[in-house]
Amino acid sequence: MFEPLLAQLRAQKANSLIPLHSRSGRILDIGCGSYPYFLAHTTFKEKFSIDQSPLYDHVLTQLEISSYTLDLNSQPNLPFEDDFFNAVTLLAVVEHLDPQSMARLFSEIRRTLRLGGVIVLTTPAAWSAGMLNFMARVGLLSIEEIHEHVYTYTLPLIGWYFGQAGFEMNQIRFGYFEMLLNVWAVAEK
Repeated sequence: MFEPLLAQLRAQKANSLIPLHSRSGRILDIGCGSYPYFLAHTTFKEKFSIDQSPLYDHVLTQLEISSYTLDLNSQPNLPFEDDFFNAVTLLAVVEHLDPQSMARLFSEIRRTLRLGGVIVLTTPAAWSAGMLNFMARVGLLSIEEIHEHVYTYTLPLIGWYFGQAGFEMNQIRFGYFEMLLNVWAVAEK
């Protein structure tokens, strides 16, 4: 019931965090899902996606997306050259990833970002797990989606992962949105 609204709010938040000058380049949306809502609602010269399930051919053609099917929990390596992207997004994705893969994935993202490029992520706030589980039990959210949450992340922990990947602490910003139930984070290379 609420999932389309939440996808819209995440897309709006991510779009507001990506610098305008980045939009003349390439974006990678990691964990875009079966329908890449964010990529359909953002403007970039070139769009790329990664998900563990393949996207439908008509969606790829319609939205002009280059798509890759990868399981980043088992293989957190990105098939792109160094300095390739202007922006990388992980919107409502990191909570589905194995924490053991996160540091490697963030290092890979940093490697593929151009100088001045940004990584933007959103994830449920650590204290929202109980509310999300309740909303899934009463049918307001997908119970499968919520049960796939592997881990919850606090702002300091996200900062630690960024630091482990080589992002400078003075190039990282954090905040809350959706009534403090979700966090956003941006790191610039």
